[in-house]
Amino acid sequence: MTTGLIPGGQPPDPRPTGSLPQQRREPVGPAAQHVENRSRSSVITARAAASFEPVGRSVASARSFVRDTLQGWGFADIVDDAVVLTSELVTNAVVHAGTSADVLCLRSDEGARIEVADRYPEREIPLQATAINMGSPDREGGRGLQLCAALAGRWGVEYTPTHKTVWFQLDLPARAVGTRAAGPALPSELLPLADGRVRVAVIQIDRTGHITAWNEDAEELFGYPAEQVTGKPLTDLAAWPHTPGTSTGIAEALRLSRWEGSYGIRTVTGRVTPVYASHLRVRDTGGEPSTVCLLVRDHERAVLQTPLRVPASDTSTGSEGQSTDPFEVFIGSPAPDDLDGLLQRTVERARDMLDGDSAFLLLATDDETELEVRAPTGLPSARQRFARVPVEAGPGRYGSARMPAVHDDLTAVPGAVPLLNGTGMRSVVTVPLKVEGRLTGSLGVAAEAPTRYSNEEALRLQFAADRIALAVESARLGELERLRRGSLSFLVEASDLLAGTLDRDQTLALMAQMTVPTLATWCAVYTIADQASEPYLSYVLHEDEELIDGIKSLLTKVPPPDPVPTPGARVWTAPGEVAHQAALRSSMRSLGLSGSPTRQVTPGIGPTLATASAVGGETVVLPLVARNRVIGMLTLGKPTDEHFRQEILELAEDLSRRAALALDNARLYSERTAISQSLQRSLLPPGLPEIDGVEVDVIYRAAGEGNEVGGDFYDVFPIRDGAYGFAIGDVCGTGPNAAAVTGLARHALRLLAREGLSGPAVLERLNSAILDEGARSRFLTLLYGELRPQEDGSAELKVVCAGHPLPLRLRQDGSVEPAAEPQPLLGVIEDLELYEQTVTLEPGDVLLCVTDGVTERREGARMLGDDGLADVLTTCTGLTAGAVAARIMRAVERFASDAPSDDMAILTMRVPGLHKD
Repeated sequence: MTTGLIPGGQPPDPRPTGSLPQQRREPVGPAAQHVENRSRSSVITARAAASFEPVGRSVASARSFVRDTLQGWGFADIVDDAVVLTSELVTNAVVHAGTSADVLCLRSDEGARIEVADRYPEREIPLQATAINMGSPDREGGRGLQLCAALAGRWGVEYTPTHKTVWFQLDLPARAVGTRAAGPALPSELLPLADGRVRVAVIQIDRTGHITAWNEDAEELFGYPAEQVTGKPLTDLAAWPHTPGTSTGIAEALRLSRWEGSYGIRTVTGRVTPVYASHLRVRDTGGEPSTVCLLVRDHERAVLQTPLRVPASDTSTGSEGQSTDPFEVFIGSPAPDDLDGLLQRTVERARDMLDGDSAFLLLATDDETELEVRAPTGLPSARQRFARVPVEAGPGRYGSARMPAVHDDLTAVPGAVPLLNGTGMRSVVTVPLKVEGRLTGSLGVAAEAPTRYSNEEALRLQFAADRIALAVESARLGELERLRRGSLSFLVEASDLLAGTLDRDQTLALMAQMTVPTLATWCAVYTIADQASEPYLSYVLHEDEELIDGIKSLLTKVPPPDPVPTPGARVWTAPGEVAHQAALRSSMRSLGLSGSPTRQVTPGIGPTLATASAVGGETVVLPLVARNRVIGMLTLGKPTDEHFRQEILELAEDLSRRAALALDNARLYSERTAISQSLQRSLLPPGLPEIDGVEVDVIYRAAGEGNEVGGDFYDVFPIRDGAYGFAIGDVCGTGPNAAAVTGLARHALRLLAREGLSGPAVLERLNSAILDEGARSRFLTLLYGELRPQEDGSAELKVVCAGHPLPLRLRQDGSVEPAAEPQPLLGVIEDLELYEQTVTLEPGDVLLCVTDGVTERREGARMLGDDGLADVLTTCTGLTAGAVAARIMRAVERFASDAPSDDMAILTMRVPGLHKD
């Protein structure tokens, strides 16, 4: 979607100039009175435009665009009608017509005009002499114009050669002079309490979320002078009660046209002051948007809070005598449609109802053995959010969960309500939330003064809890369903990613990247090589890359967690404790309190404090268990005072099982690859001998990823004075059996040749040895020969070609011919009758020997073949042995675009030409 916002003034016509005159089709008959052209509109004072792609989700985006635009203009009275009409017209464009839709909102003194244009001008409205019959309202489509006729004050349709535009005008209703909302007169003792002068902090935030204005009351409330905070993002100061993925965050709230609610501001002393805020999105004359934030102390929220709309008469009955829903009386209407919003509204209403200083709501886990903090107000929410306490027994148990309870003074019963430890709250009333007799949560209200509450307040709070328990449980189950669907999608994607690599380092990186920031703020992966090895810190990741080095340095100073195979997450406190101690030492050094004569701040204080904050929250360890062995640990952490949700820990446990198996598979693959490569190297000669008067060069390329041992081999070795043996062969197949035959062939050739046997005798005995392998034997094609340089500068070769591609001889004149005749391959029959052929290489001649991976190189139905190899060789006249091998390999690689599927070996021998004096 693309949008544009243009300040006040008469806008230019957005339609292209130079087009044909516009055609406009107007309804006739009774509907004609609703259609007026643009010339009758009032002066346009603001304009907003957006374009939407022809996809189904664009309809919801268009609704949001129109709603936010009109609310930002203060046209709340016509928002609902405008959204309904826009939804129908955009649906016609992007779903039924299948084109993109352009939405234009025009503001005037009378109201708003909205135009929806598509690129399907052929869909016209038929002209009739009678009233238009637009079909039944029960039809799936075709209701857009009917709704325009029913809801809009004026509407019409306009055509161009490329566009069709439907527009409608909604006029603002006439408002009676007087108060729009008011409360009854109350005795002084019932008025909201304010501590002396009420201070209203006024803060202005630009489009990027940075502070641009800060008044004197803001300085008085929070302690920061304006010059200290101007230009900083509001997120540096705001303690936002936000659950990722389930409710509105501060960035989203600042972009809304209006927002009202509670959060915290960190003061200059580091404490969090609860505030109640009202945000209004505005724009300047240049069209630049910003947000004005009005903030008061949370207990003075009556200054800003919008009063609830309840009937002026008896609140127990509606205007028509119908009973009012007690849930709506307590929560207000409309009720929040998300769980976090509902819980936050609940604790705020509960605190206001009992005139408390704080309130909190906890939800029970699935097994009802623990309670999880979900919505505190008036408390340091970040410190306690998602913290869990036992219900029945154990240290720090929550003793007031299943029955209503009133504590006159918590100092007399320390630990009765663990959530309030260290908060200064003295008296508290708590009540259970139950659905069908099952504990689903607990609601409490607390005050700083002792003996504040009695059984009467407990009964009032229990009545409210009974009204909201079912709604809370329904919202919780809906959230769990969304989380489970998201978790399933996350695990499927994670499994695909982990299965897509067998590289150990890449697997470690994927493990960390999938957890940060989806599951945790930072992550560390420890690996264990074997049972006798200590855990090793292998990978560290933080959502802020600048903190990675600091966390890595900190974790290297902490003994690694114990490799316990017990499934599930366990809390690891060591990183937080060490970080706290390091930060304390740095702070003391910066203040000159460590005995040092200087007060200069040490260079490391910034990173140390930042690292301490990054790992100061809850840290958990999950074992990585694969094949009944602990191969590592996955460590997840939160920043200062934050806790993990139980659902997140369960998802992390599922991920750890998949990641452990992927990591172990990568380890096994790496070991297998290393073994295969080592074995492959052992089957090839360590080097080539220097032969006087003959150039020798070899190129060997193994196919695949190195996890299979190939069957191609070569060798050049001295036999006796002045004579050298050479061989190039190909064993059928790959893997261990082929490797066994390859090793047997290469070593047997050397031993038999050095015994003085002729070429045919060497190959006949090798054939017998291969057949003796029985089921492990493999076919073997082999070219074997003996090379003896001559005094006249030539070289004599005695060659036996047993089923192998024939060697090719390149003469100085560029002619190419086979240098041997084909004979039976080895490993098939017992009685072989082989013979050797003598070839003389004259000065300048080249002998080329290859395996079938070269000649059988394919591109579709084409194959290089012996003829293609001979054609390439004819172009190698005058090249050295190494240059000939390189040209042959380059030609083979270029013959096809795909990577080679077979091993290739190229052996070249060349007799240099005679030097003339």
